[in-house]
Amino acid sequence: MNTSRRILLSGLAGLAVAPTAVVAAPAPVVNDATVAEERFARMIAAAHAPDVTCARQAERYADAHWPDYVVAARAVLEARV
Repeated sequence: MNTSRRILLSGLAGLAVAPTAVVAAPAPVVNDATVAEERFARMIAAAHAPDVTCARQAERYADAHWPDYVVAARAVLEARV
């Protein structure tokens, strides 16, 4: 699976879980995020970047906003178990 398809699918997974996850925990907790949670949060953030067609801008957006998506990443990772 190529990278853009993986980012798109993770973004869709984050959208599906994000509304319920935000209600459950309004403040993102970044200090105890695992590596898997951080990487998945970065992929979800990159998929939600304003200009997804530009990889560099999506990466910058993900670097700046990944803590906002930790809750959604945790919810998706926990649902897989």
